Amino acid sequence: MEGQYGWDVGLDALRGIRAERLRRELTLVGGGAQPAPRLREFTDSGVRHLPRLLAELRGYHRAAVEPYWTHIQAQIEAERAARGRALLDGGADELLASLPPMLRWRAPVLECDYPVDRDVRLRGRGLLLQPSFFCRRTAVTLHDPELPPVLVYPAAAHLASAPTCGEGVRPTSLDDHRQRTLGKLVGHTRSVVLRAIGDGATTSELARRAGVSLASASQHACVMREAGLVTTLRRGNAVLHTVTPLGAALLKGGAVAS
Repeated sequence: MEGQYGWDVGLDALRGIRAERLRRELTLVGGGAQPAPRLREFTDSGVRHLPRLLAELRGYHRAAVEPYWTHIQAQIEAERAARGRALLDGGADELLASLPPMLRWRAPVLECDYPVDRDVRLRGRGLLLQPSFFCRRTAVTLHDPELPPVLVYPAAAHLASAPTCGEGVRPTSLDDHRQRTLGKLVGHTRSVVLRAIGDGATTSELARRAGVSLASASQHACVMREAGLVTTLRRGNAVLHTVTPLGAALLKGGAVAS
């Protein structure tokens, strides 16, 4: 529901849903089986319980999503950067071939691991690729074939393991670890490296832009990743570094030493 236009817009769309559409969507949730009592209550009552549903969704979002939103946003931005680079490097074919392994591009068909046997025919309508932090293992599409074709797929950033800095100790608290790592971040070189990442850079590009060695660029990027300022996404034998919202805010505020 967060989607392209934000959480509030998604809630507004749900608030304006018609009773018959709500019943149809809730019936789909049950998969044809006898719905649970609370779900049946919603189905039978139409839109009368919508205010309660909206309140429950707001509470869940506040407890389960908001505390991690910066991390989620960073993962999606890293995914977008990787797919955008693939599109620029080799067009649509390269973009589709670069998708996570549960998606396989065999022109002119994009195959994917899917919960059920289903064909989606575009009929010239195009396809919106939507990476999702919450999607796991398989891609999903909108159930209604008359809606614009959308393929929601797992963001590769959380499927790939990022290189470690070789310290050998996993932190017990991510926030405590980031506070310790931020203490290492002061200095002109890392300021240059963070700015050099720009809209995304491989380690070799980063080294060239910042005027440092490959090993130095890798180490600086690793420390900044552990501090939450950089996200790293593997692409074959290379890795693509992108600045997180926290890193961008740090740059914008001029808090990084220059």
